Amino acid sequence: MDGILAVWKPEGWTSHDVVAKVRRILKMKRIGHTGTLDPMVTGVLPLCLGRATRVVEYVQERPKSYEAVLQLGIATDTEDLTGTVIEQQSTVTVTEEAIREVLRRFTGEIEQVPPMFSAVKIDGKRLYELAREGKTVERKSRKVTIHQIDLIDAQLELEQPKITFSVVCSKGTYIRTLCVDIGKALGVPAAMAHLTRTMSGGITQENCLTLEQIEELQNAGELEGHLIAADEAITHLERAIVPEAFGKLALLGQKINLSHADNQAATLEDGQLVRLYNDNLLFLGIFQIDLGATVFRPVKVFSA
Repeated sequence: MDGILAVWKPEGWTSHDVVAKVRRILKMKRIGHTGTLDPMVTGVLPLCLGRATRVVEYVQERPKSYEAVLQLGIATDTEDLTGTVIEQQSTVTVTEEAIREVLRRFTGEIEQVPPMFSAVKIDGKRLYELAREGKTVERKSRKVTIHQIDLIDAQLELEQPKITFSVVCSKGTYIRTLCVDIGKALGVPAAMAHLTRTMSGGITQENCLTLEQIEELQNAGELEGHLIAADEAITHLERAIVPEAFGKLALLGQKINLSHADNQAATLEDGQLVRLYNDNLLFLGIFQIDLGATVFRPVKVFSA
């Protein structure tokens, strides 16, 4: 079975738990996910099956979108409500205008310091392992991109207001940290109360199946019809088409001269990755443009 299985991850499950469950249902080992979700987070978790595992790294590079609930007036050591409270403010007064102004400031490229409870490695050890030992270490800030952030709801009448917002962001963005930083910009402690991933790799909730549905469809022999083709999840890569005869050579891992491609290939840049197809629109694989040698170089071939 090859393709991408879009799973709606339930709350309380780790991403590894989901992979393990699907492996048992499908009785196959070659499964990889495209970005870890914390146990408390629900939402879109694309699983790559079989040969589709070869596109995991490219799917991960695409933007992701979330819907988050931020609670003001409380801060924890994990930056969400599962952690130990380290600061509280009993009454918080903020205006919707102030919230919208702060959210606007976070649009574009921003700096984030990874939270201690994260999978980032420092000196060979994951930060959450150090955090569980009661250790705090210095972390370097990293640049991430917030493509869009919008206020959905603001429950300002609460003593500790809750703010719901949607965000489209780059790989590596910590929404927990974004919540904390929004609180700092408003001048109050904050923590993430709830998070749902609404899109990953262009895949949305409408594409997803629950674990229960996956098991039912597999038992009925109908699951394969619900898989997403590997190349459909990497449509951010440009497409080039070559005649079928050269497509056969591409499937053998051979370099293909750029002159054999359709006119669209003329606009491609040196070093650029493309999805290569034959003129019957059979996906051949991911190839790289080499303008110096005037060829498509094979990177990931999807042989028949």
